[in-house]
Amino acid sequence: MAAKYVYFFGEGKAEGRGDMKNLLGGKGANLADMTSIGLPVPPGFTLTTEVCTEFYKNNRQYPASLKGQVEEALGQMERLMNKKFGDAQNPLLVSVRSGARASMPGMMDTVLNLGLNDDTIQGVIAQSGDKRFAYDSYRRFIQMYSNVVMGMKGELLEDILEDMKEEKGVHEDTELSAEDLKKLVTLFKDKVKETLGRDFPSDPHEQLWGAIGAVFGSWMNQRAITYRRLNNIPAEWGTAVNVQSMVFGNMGNDCATGVAFTRNPSTGEKVFYGEFLVNAQGEDVVAGIRTPQPINKGQGDGSLPSMEEVMPESYAQLMKIQQTLEKHYKDMQDIEFTIEKGKLYMLQTRNGKRTAHAAVKIAVDMEKEGLIDEQTAVLRVEPSQLDQLLHPSLDPKAPRTVIAKGLPASPGAVNGEVVFSADDAEDAARIGLKVILVRIETSPEDIHGMHAAQGILTARGGMTSHAAVVARGMGKCCVAGCGDIKVDYTKQEFTTRNGQLIKKGDVITLDGSTGEVMLGAVPTVSPELTGDFALLMKWVDKFRRLRVRTNADTPQDSKVAREFGAEGIGLCRTEHMFFDAERIMAVREMILAEDVDGRRKALAKILPMQKGDFKGIFREMKGLPVTIRLLDPPLHEFLPHKDEEIAEIAKVMGVTASVLKAKVESLHEFNPMLGHRGCRLGITYPEIYDMQVQAIMEAACELVKEEGFEIVPEIMIPLVGLVKELEIMRENAVRVADEVIARYGVSVTYLIGTMIELPRAALTADEVAVQADFFSFGTNDLTQTTFGLSRDDSGKFLPFYIEKDILPNDPFVTIDQSGVGELVRMGCEKGRKTRPDIKLGICGEHGGDPQSVTFCHDIGLDYVSCSPYRVPVARLAAAHAALKQGK
Repeated sequence: MAAKYVYFFGEGKAEGRGDMKNLLGGKGANLADMTSIGLPVPPGFTLTTEVCTEFYKNNRQYPASLKGQVEEALGQMERLMNKKFGDAQNPLLVSVRSGARASMPGMMDTVLNLGLNDDTIQGVIAQSGDKRFAYDSYRRFIQMYSNVVMGMKGELLEDILEDMKEEKGVHEDTELSAEDLKKLVTLFKDKVKETLGRDFPSDPHEQLWGAIGAVFGSWMNQRAITYRRLNNIPAEWGTAVNVQSMVFGNMGNDCATGVAFTRNPSTGEKVFYGEFLVNAQGEDVVAGIRTPQPINKGQGDGSLPSMEEVMPESYAQLMKIQQTLEKHYKDMQDIEFTIEKGKLYMLQTRNGKRTAHAAVKIAVDMEKEGLIDEQTAVLRVEPSQLDQLLHPSLDPKAPRTVIAKGLPASPGAVNGEVVFSADDAEDAARIGLKVILVRIETSPEDIHGMHAAQGILTARGGMTSHAAVVARGMGKCCVAGCGDIKVDYTKQEFTTRNGQLIKKGDVITLDGSTGEVMLGAVPTVSPELTGDFALLMKWVDKFRRLRVRTNADTPQDSKVAREFGAEGIGLCRTEHMFFDAERIMAVREMILAEDVDGRRKALAKILPMQKGDFKGIFREMKGLPVTIRLLDPPLHEFLPHKDEEIAEIAKVMGVTASVLKAKVESLHEFNPMLGHRGCRLGITYPEIYDMQVQAIMEAACELVKEEGFEIVPEIMIPLVGLVKELEIMRENAVRVADEVIARYGVSVTYLIGTMIELPRAALTADEVAVQADFFSFGTNDLTQTTFGLSRDDSGKFLPFYIEKDILPNDPFVTIDQSGVGELVRMGCEKGRKTRPDIKLGICGEHGGDPQSVTFCHDIGLDYVSCSPYRVPVARLAAAHAALKQGK
């Protein structure tokens, strides 16, 4: 028996069901559903997504049995409508629309009024008694079909229409007469022949198969491909095609068409919200060809009458239907409808797109109304949406002039005066100026300026570049890797690709959610973390198993993270503390010292500062776990490069500037990411790590002794590749820690673990675990070392890899599950084999990415750690993972 490729619906009966979205697409499943529950849906049929899959698998050829199944379904439509497809006296006209299983509004193609030709037009005139309506439908059909199916540029026929309106002295299409429209049909067909070298098809069956092929073909158009990539919709899903009897909203003033939402999609308010047009077809509303009218009284600007006033009977029926739909689907619906000669028809319903604010409000309200339970409410809000709630955003009503676009590295919207150095940013902030720090790329030495600035713009670097990672940690807006700008530090200016010159002191606005750079100050609106948000997050925490920590390096970051629900610190980067203006001199003195005694002398100056940092962080975390990574970056990152800075340090150290300059040059590394850093520093300069362990343990002991704290510091050794490295580092750390505990005479439990960021560490995790109380997977560096990619340079070419489907996502944003993820999985399994109670987490930027959080849940990690402003995102993603696994 041949496979079933066509499902019919009409007159209260449907072969499909609402739960068949994978096969029938969202639109087809919902049309079947609406038909079954007795709503007025024009009859039609759905060609399944399997046809699409076969179409692409077999070089755009259809399954052999499809044609017969389509003919049979077309016959059923003819019987129900009492019309015949292609008949000159009593023609049936149809629409052909796409319908993927995930909503992709506007991304694929639609053809309306199909079946019209020079013969059937006469039947339409006889049926409707309205010649103007008939020719209006015909010219629309030619416009749409020639563009969608035949590939002709839409503006060619649009220009002819505009010329006709100008010639007749009218502004609206509705003001053209029947004769004008009839003439347009001829002009349109002539233009098609002239442009494409072939006639516009007159056979309705040829038209139908042309339209079906075009809709299946549009699954692979650039719009649809881009939308799928942005929304993680797999290409293999395919689209369905829906063929439906036409109903006409453009048959006169007792006809209309509209689009509406059962609740306000911007605010979530429980108010039916929408627009309609009298004497129009659907694309007029969607395309904004005419100014639509509001559905309810009191909506809109009051200049146009509402549907409630113009068509009260249809309005009352629509109100009942929208209530029925919302109760049936238990979600906010986006609906399309047409009124033909006073009769209301439903053309579509789907779960409506909404803002983050609306998503939270609708989810919480529907739980309170008893429509859904708490689990469903949690699943209704997408984790990625929460970014919109946690940062200021641009006022949607404000005008803007976009001058460049980069990567949306850290969300939020800010404006300020342009500065080009970290010192200038700090100086400006000190006198109360708002500034945007613009750099070719940032380095750890820019940290003070980044902290002082409102936002950061870089010409180079990717989504996990230094600028992006630090900005997210600080909750600062950042646009990174903006190749549209060329920065000139000497002239203190940057130029955009189109030649716009921006000088120091000029005001720009950054949108870290879109990557856009705008001229001048665009107003912003502040986030509102309402009671609804707090209630939703309370439910979230009920359902998740995975704990969520934060990456934080200061007491302020820690405080913000706690407010967002962090359950500890998964990564405290101690090197960020070294760049403070008061201590950088001592750090440089330590690095440039000639011997151990010189280094220890400088380290003694840093010790009380580090201890103060740790006490501040421990206090903010109030007994929650804090994982502190010992010094990781290569030493040259802390060194001066300007002659005046070298001279200043030489004076302090009592050596000549030339000797010091030679020392600085000797520490330069060609490939520092794989050089003398991490535990390799601890092996060669153990006194550095000894000082840091002493500072950590003294801070903990003092808080335990003086303030009654309960603290379990987690000391993390970075970049371990060999178990022997960790064995040596652990022995040193234990020696220092135990000496401090004995000196203070208190009891403090501490853990010593490692960061797994090299493939070798993951491959030998069973050996490494002998010396580790915990593993924290540093997935930023693990991605770099697994792929052999530099995260700061790959932004130049990774977008092409994603565009060409070589990679599904940027591996620095979403964890590469089959490569990097497999190493993490292996590291977990091997680590637990040696030490069943080992604590496992990740602290790379992936810890705040919803897809990556789901992966971490699935492989059984204990926690993820992410920047403070991503904590609610990770909490929600962890709850989604647990709830979906339980289903």
